Amino acid sequence: MLPDSPRYLASVGRNDEARDLLNRIRKDRASQEDIDREYLEIIVTAEGSKRSSPIEFVKILFGKGGKPGLNLGRRAWLCVWLQIMASWTGITAVTAYSPTLLAQAGYSDIKQNGLAGGINTIGIIGTIISAQIIDRLGRRVCLMGGAAVLFAVNLIAGAVYEGSLHNPEKASQYAPGAVTMLFLFNLGYAATWGTVAFLIPTEIFPSDLRAQGNGFGITGWAIGVGMTTLVNPIMFNVMTSRTYFLFAGLNLIWIPIVYLFYPETRNRSLESIDALFSTPSPFYWKMEQAYKLHGDVLAEHGVNSSEPLSDGKTELTTSPSKLGTV
Repeated sequence: MLPDSPRYLASVGRNDEARDLLNRIRKDRASQEDIDREYLEIIVTAEGSKRSSPIEFVKILFGKGGKPGLNLGRRAWLCVWLQIMASWTGITAVTAYSPTLLAQAGYSDIKQNGLAGGINTIGIIGTIISAQIIDRLGRRVCLMGGAAVLFAVNLIAGAVYEGSLHNPEKASQYAPGAVTMLFLFNLGYAATWGTVAFLIPTEIFPSDLRAQGNGFGITGWAIGVGMTTLVNPIMFNVMTSRTYFLFAGLNLIWIPIVYLFYPETRNRSLESIDALFSTPSPFYWKMEQAYKLHGDVLAEHGVNSSEPLSDGKTELTTSPSKLGTV
């Protein structure tokens, strides 16, 4: 039911199968020239990856592993902090404690459970929206735009809950507004941070280290969710509705952090991502400059891709073993 990926097939020397599968995947969305070029990039990178020795998780985290110039440590911390930031948008407060929040809004137990189920289910619609916008807008725009939306929703939710606390006799009037904000929050989160925060760790590591790279994202997710799940009850007990204002402020802070430090991976092959991190600078615009200089994987390895591949041809005109690694 689930075929191997072209990159895996190339990594184990099954180049013909890799090319056939890539053609089936791309044939309706790319020209044959683009498909052949992507195939060459995959083969070049796969040949280089075979000579790479396994790198320990901790070494990558502290920047001690990998070839010089790959900046794997910086990539690892980008993954970890992205998930921690995602957890501190306020999502765990909405998902794990929505019945409590609905109780504060004045709903009965039956209505609390029903609405809480609806709040968590609306995330499905959010992920469908994400599938439509993530490649059109890009990862950075989704993260920054999502943070702006979550900032506004948290701000309004805090104001609504604050109003109900100061005017308990009007709690029933404030309740629909509070519920609306919870629904909008989950929808906005699922459409942006809920998908992009898990996607970026799979895209910014070299092909042979993608599994470990994704592991850094999961590590950040576990830290962030564990931390917020622990402190959310304390925050709501001590700060009450002002907790939403804290989350609003944090979302506002995430916008410049994403702008400054997180690269755009939209419409870029996995093989070319190393070019983004070929600069020692952590800033987005420096990474873009590096990509313009080194983003052509085949040119960097001296491979001539101007001659189209004939049917059944799987060998490069220049042997990858002589080209070095990406």
